[in-house]
Amino acid sequence: MRESTLQIALAALGISVIGLLIELKKRDNKKNKVKDNDPPIPKRQASIRRYEALILERGSVGSKDYRVHVLQKDTSQRARELSLWHDVPLVAPSAPSSAPASPRNAPPLFNFVCEIPKCTRKKFEVATDETKCPIKQDEKKGVLREFKKGDIFFNYGCFPRTWEDPRHVSKDTGYPGDNDPLDVCEIGIRQIGTGQVRAVKVLGVLAMIDDDETDWKVVAIDVDDRWAPELNDVEDVERLLPGTISFIREWFRTYKIPDGKPPNKFALDEKCMGAKYAHKVIHETHTFWCDLVQKQLGDDFGFQLPKLETLRGVANDSKMVRKISNPDLTKL
Repeated sequence: MRESTLQIALAALGISVIGLLIELKKRDNKKNKVKDNDPPIPKRQASIRRYEALILERGSVGSKDYRVHVLQKDTSQRARELSLWHDVPLVAPSAPSSAPASPRNAPPLFNFVCEIPKCTRKKFEVATDETKCPIKQDEKKGVLREFKKGDIFFNYGCFPRTWEDPRHVSKDTGYPGDNDPLDVCEIGIRQIGTGQVRAVKVLGVLAMIDDDETDWKVVAIDVDDRWAPELNDVEDVERLLPGTISFIREWFRTYKIPDGKPPNKFALDEKCMGAKYAHKVIHETHTFWCDLVQKQLGDDFGFQLPKLETLRGVANDSKMVRKISNPDLTKL
């Protein structure tokens, strides 16, 4: 087990070193490169991709009452607490209207809520059963949970306004949803803090089966990461960052073994499906979330839900994910 953890750590370190070497090489090339006539990128383009908010911690780290809350100024410039599951939009703005158009009609970016930073092991998660859904450390039988396998080597979190419906049995996996927001593995170089919201580009998705439940794992990358311009689909990850997908799959397959549980399984022949398939999963789980909130089914699942009409941007989220979703998964 220690050997497996060491291999994962070395792989993560290797990815970071490769990225640094390529970046230094590009800087050297720029010194001898003649300037082109491309228009400059507006300065606002970088800042608009971040979800501007204030992170507030309450309680002591390592205690059961520790919570990470997110605040944002409203129109009256007063700080209001956001629900990381319900208030944060699913779709992130990709660029201001004055910015150059995205190449090849690129699909939208999505807001990634980071729960567990890379290179850490405390099992933080969005508290879906609490008002405003802050982030807390998960516990089991009164004990705060950590990954006994060791540190996770990617930033781990979820997409807001998604829900894996336990009443729905996936035709592709044969199992119902796990009653949580859609999980996301962000593979960028930098560490993202707990509670931070980052715009990410979706690259693919793994269909993990955990305790006879479908537990999708979306693979994505921070849009401001050095690798983001070169990664558009899972094939690009395999070509430029070989081994990354396999390490993610094996991490999730084996992380419960130190707890005395059997390895997790994967549907779809264990294949990491591409970005188009992942967009369909996002559309489906967003639709389940809309149904959950619209019909106020919180009491059925232990959730405290807001009224759909009080949430901003839901119509835009639904429009964008419906636009990029292919209803016929057999073509993907």
